Amino acid sequence: MFQIGKTIVSEEVLEKEFVCNLSACKGACCVEGDAGAPVTEEETKIMEEIYPKVKPFLRKKGIEAIEAQGTWVVGEDGEFETPLIDGAECAYVIFDGKTALCGIEQAYNQGLVDWKKPVSCHLYPIRVKDFSEFAAVNYSRWHICSDACTLGKELEVPVYKFVKEALIRRFGEDWYAELDKVAEEFKKQSGNL
Repeated sequence: MFQIGKTIVSEEVLEKEFVCNLSACKGACCVEGDAGAPVTEEETKIMEEIYPKVKPFLRKKGIEAIEAQGTWVVGEDGEFETPLIDGAECAYVIFDGKTALCGIEQAYNQGLVDWKKPVSCHLYPIRVKDFSEFAAVNYSRWHICSDACTLGKELEVPVYKFVKEALIRRFGEDWYAELDKVAEEFKKQSGNL
């Protein structure tokens, strides 16, 4: 672990390699699990605001879930998260054939909203846990991402580079520049990257 500003970052963020492989996993991270995607309090307001523009991209089941539960919910752990359809996939999930995609991101790609998706989704496989004095930045292992790990290793792309845009979105350019310096130093010392 190492510290950058008010974050504690796991070395696995630098060591592990990862590149999403949608052709292999079919977007399983959006349809598996036991909870919705984590969202911040600020993001709950954004989700409420953009829902009318996102709604046309969603499936009937997703719209029904959102209109019954709300654009976001409070999960069992007391945290904000996206609603689920019948306790399974995210209500914002849409499908291109068998591949799960994000309806919010589709609206973003069409230029209808200026918010890509919850930052927790954008950051995956990194998970950030906020504490009162700092945020913990960790690599999250999930068996459904084994193909992403294989592709990342093949392409030699460390996790922190794969999610660069999302890390900048969450922590800023200066923070990422510092992370990049730490990664280069780590690489020299360990020869692992």
